[in-house]
Amino acid sequence: MSGTSLDAVDMAVLETDGETIQGFGPAGERKLSSETREVVLEATRQALAWPRGEPEPAVFADAARAIADEHIAAARDFMAAHSLTAADLDLAGFHGQTVLHERPTPERIGRTVQLGDAQRLADGLGVPVVYDLRKADVAAGGEGAPLAPAYHAALARFSGLARPAAALNLGGVANITLIGEDADDLKAFDTGPANGMIDLLVQERGAGRFDDGGRLAMAGKVDAKALAQLLDHGYFAARPPKSLDRYDFSLEPVRGLSLEDAAATLTAFTVETVRLGAGWIKQPTALIVAGGGRHNRALMAGLKSALPFEVISSEDAGWRGDSIEAEAWAYLAARSARGLPISYPGTTGVKAPLTGGRTAHPKSSS
Repeated sequence: MSGTSLDAVDMAVLETDGETIQGFGPAGERKLSSETREVVLEATRQALAWPRGEPEPAVFADAARAIADEHIAAARDFMAAHSLTAADLDLAGFHGQTVLHERPTPERIGRTVQLGDAQRLADGLGVPVVYDLRKADVAAGGEGAPLAPAYHAALARFSGLARPAAALNLGGVANITLIGEDADDLKAFDTGPANGMIDLLVQERGAGRFDDGGRLAMAGKVDAKALAQLLDHGYFAARPPKSLDRYDFSLEPVRGLSLEDAAATLTAFTVETVRLGAGWIKQPTALIVAGGGRHNRALMAGLKSALPFEVISSEDAGWRGDSIEAEAWAYLAARSARGLPISYPGTTGVKAPLTGGRTAHPKSSS
């Protein structure tokens, strides 16, 4: 799994039949190279300007190869470090790199693009690769995101969590999953930006790649006018299921602020959008926070203050917070291989539970 933060390839080994979790193998990450990051950023810039119906930008093919090669190198290092061979693995789940995500409207289906050469990855690893997990849902009129809720439910069952429970992933975008008293009763949607806008701000100001630990936000003050401008967006009044691209919101409202005040304001924006999102779901016994944003102390403190229920980090629930998304793609790969649903009316708005994904088999074994 490589997320929209363009930070690293996350990897995790999961023992599962796509229904229950039998065990956890090793997990780890490998940072993306600056060269791959640059080609992906260029692919993203061109994707955002890509008219429907026109040929895809040529840079997509370059980015797809670069992403596959990054994943091959990451997986080979990871497997060597943990004494794993291709024979130890039944499947690899491959998310690909999202460069565009447009939610559906009443007039048109959505559009989502995850770049990555799955056949190249399968050949490089010698393992069948399940990929393209969002397209079937989008083609059926769904949002195409989020897809991790099926795994959140499996984790809740495995952990014996009291339900209803909720999981919040703080990646580039924040998404929330409510797992009902019946673990198959799922509701999920993107609440708003999470780390994505903060990362863009810090990078634009030449202050690094992200707000490490929330240090900048804690040193700044929230600008109420800028926060109100950010919140003045129709997305927050729309009923779920709903989904976002990390570029759906502009940094313009905070451009005139100091770096610290801008970081504080964007952090408060994330907190407030999660609070607003929580208004659409039944109050959970606890909210379990995963993803890189849980390391942001300002963000976590804001959530604990703003929400009327317990907020805990994934580690407090016995979950591996840095690898949940990678674990989810392993779980979804297994579900795809068995033809089990990976999206649901309550998670993506698709009319009925739907499976998805395709499988690339290594040429040597095909």
